[in-house]
Amino acid sequence: MKIAYICYEDIGTYASPVENEDQKLFQFLKQKGLDIHFMLWTDPLADWSHFDLALLKAPWDYFEKIDLFYAWLEELKQKNVPLLNPYEVVRWNSDKHYLRDIAAAGLPVTPTLFVEKGHKADLAAYFDQFNSVKLIVKPCISAGSKNTYAITPEQLTEFTPKLNGLLQQESFMVQPFLPQIQEEGEWSLLFFNGRFSHAVLKKAKAGDFRVQHYLGGTIHPQPPSAELIQHAEAYVHRFAKDCLYARVDGTLVDGQFVLMELELIEPFLFLFTDLNSYERYFKALQQLTVSSLV
Repeated sequence: MKIAYICYEDIGTYASPVENEDQKLFQFLKQKGLDIHFMLWTDPLADWSHFDLALLKAPWDYFEKIDLFYAWLEELKQKNVPLLNPYEVVRWNSDKHYLRDIAAAGLPVTPTLFVEKGHKADLAAYFDQFNSVKLIVKPCISAGSKNTYAITPEQLTEFTPKLNGLLQQESFMVQPFLPQIQEEGEWSLLFFNGRFSHAVLKKAKAGDFRVQHYLGGTIHPQPPSAELIQHAEAYVHRFAKDCLYARVDGTLVDGQFVLMELELIEPFLFLFTDLNSYERYFKALQQLTVSSLV
């Protein structure tokens, strides 16, 4: 079986202070005897019909080229190249409107308002609606904290015109700032083929609210409670069926796990934090390979 290992053209935008997970996992899978090939999803010369399976590892720039990404997904689908994670899941997960579906299923999600493209934001009303002294504003199609802002009431006059300008280009989401993120951190729980593998607690650097490690956040490997794993599993079992990997990001609010994001396209997997994570990933891939080709 010939496998395309899908990554992106790295121009240093997401330089990481930790290991190059994409390369290390690729080499690990090659050493396992897989016929696997490192491919850029944007490669104009790639002949995807030569592959029996595409493994979506790190197309980190997909949100910057979303129309091209959707066209690429459709090209693979038309050429009958199975994708892990599955096409329908990836397309759904690419737009954070998916949070509506998760909330509608009765699973706890950070309260979220969506302001659609072409509309104007009423930030003053959002502060009242959320009863919050700070709002988080970000695009519905985004990653890596692109155009993500933490706004206080004092910044309304300055920020509202800027946001309304951005809304002419794309839809945005608005959420209350959860102080638990800054005080206690954000959990990331990793699942391979629906089974829990490992977890980390991410914390923002002093004075910031963003927990990404390439933005100065810190990573703290630690085992979650059985109850926390069970809460995270509910999101995976409902919305990540047949997925090779899933990352459940969230925090505890008054003792209850609340989802921030369900990452099913290009999450950093924090494989370096657990000695057995690479082997678990490989076994999950083995399990899904046969079913993906049926």
